[in-house]
Amino acid sequence: MASSAVITEDAGEFRSALPDGGALLGLDLGTKTIGTATCDGGWRFATNHTTLPRGKFGRDREELRKVIKDRSSAGIVIGLPRNMDGSEGPRAQSSRAYARNLAESFELPILLWDERWSTQSAEAAMIGQDMSRAKRAEAIDSHAAAVILQGAIDRLAGGVL
Repeated sequence: MASSAVITEDAGEFRSALPDGGALLGLDLGTKTIGTATCDGGWRFATNHTTLPRGKFGRDREELRKVIKDRSSAGIVIGLPRNMDGSEGPRAQSSRAYARNLAESFELPILLWDERWSTQSAEAAMIGQDMSRAKRAEAIDSHAAAVILQGAIDRLAGGVL
C-alpha cells in the first residue's frame, strides 16, 4: 500500500498539509535512542517529552503510536543529520528511511528538519540550567528533539518560508 503522507524538507509544503495546524511530534533519531518532543496545536512552543530506547522498527512504531495518540499529533518533524558542509551521509539516509517507514505506518505529514547544532544547543541550555552531567546524558536526546521541533515551528508559525 502506498502512503499518501507528505515527506518533505519544505516548511511551506508541510504547512500546506496541515492547514488547521495541530500538535506536532518532534524526533531526534539516535542509533540507540529516540528523543521525542511535542508542541501545542498553535505551533508556539516545543517541550521535550521523553527518550525512548531505539530497537527494531516494529517496536519503535508501537511506542511512537502511543505518543502520537496521547498527544493527538497531526504531523511529525524529524531531525535530518546533515554534515556541516550540508552534504548527507549514512545517518541522514537512515533518517530518510525511518521517515518513509513512519509515513507508511501513520499517514501523517513529515517534515525533515536540518538538525545541525541541535545537540550542542540543547546541551548548552541544560548546562545553563546547571543540570548535572548524568542528568544531561539522560535527557540530551529529548532536549535535542525540542530544539529541532522549536526551529521548525518557529519557521512554520512565523510564515517565513
